[in-house]
Amino acid sequence: MHTEAVLTVLKNLQNQICAALEQEDGGAVFARKEWTGKLGVGETRVLKNGAVFEQAGVNFSHVKGSKMPASATAHRPELAGAAFEAMGVSLVIHPKNPYVPTSHANVRFFIAYPEGGEPVWWFGGGFDLTPFYPFEEDILHWHTVARDVCAPFGEAVYPEFKKWCDEYFYLKHRGETRGVGGLFFDDLNRWDFDTCLNFIKAVGEGYIGAYLPIVAKRKNTPYGERERDFQLYRRGRYVEFNLVWDRGTLFGLQSGGRTESILMSMPPLVRFEYQYVPEEGSPEARLNEFLTARDWLSEMQ
Repeated sequence: MHTEAVLTVLKNLQNQICAALEQEDGGAVFARKEWTGKLGVGETRVLKNGAVFEQAGVNFSHVKGSKMPASATAHRPELAGAAFEAMGVSLVIHPKNPYVPTSHANVRFFIAYPEGGEPVWWFGGGFDLTPFYPFEEDILHWHTVARDVCAPFGEAVYPEFKKWCDEYFYLKHRGETRGVGGLFFDDLNRWDFDTCLNFIKAVGEGYIGAYLPIVAKRKNTPYGERERDFQLYRRGRYVEFNLVWDRGTLFGLQSGGRTESILMSMPPLVRFEYQYVPEEGSPEARLNEFLTARDWLSEMQ
């Protein structure tokens, strides 16, 4: 299995994404922490208190274990107990300006080594957007890039992975999506190895083209205490999803990964308010119209 090729793609993506984010921020740089744990190695990069990004984390990890964690075998019970190898890049961006959406992306690769059987490999990943004050043109751009990333791999890929994203990033206890979606895929081995690897490379690079034009357009929008309070309140939903539903968080914790790196996705500041209801007709109440699965490209083009 060509694990070295995967590692090269992942490390290059980490470098590309960090360089692009530093350039957009205009001065701040990522602090780097190389770490070694009981299961493997990684490099955590975090940018804090930048001009544009309040906190941005871009993590790389490469771990091995003697037994697959339960979160990784929930959909593959036949691999329970198998040795495994996993590697990936995961990032979460929390901007300062409430008019700039939060974003997330990750690409990953797994190999399981069932006793007495052939190795089983698959890829996963995607990207999604979480606005506080949504703009239809931004959502259209985001999903247009997502569609274009998928197009060379087949016309059915974007609708399938867009639907999967809507279903995965859904807060069941709130009855709302985390944001306006994007792409999500797992168990990807439908194509040959090189095609699957090229797809995750396209997703990682596509994230930059999807997100940074939105950041550039919104980062200088004036805002006040009201918008900031709402941003911090809505960040609470991000915390809820990552700690209650996210399989990546569970996998990292169950596999004995580096806790600081796993929880880097948490926003640096957040506000919880009991039974908060936005004022009817307000910009804050408008967000509710966007927290449901919608066919954005058909509706907005």
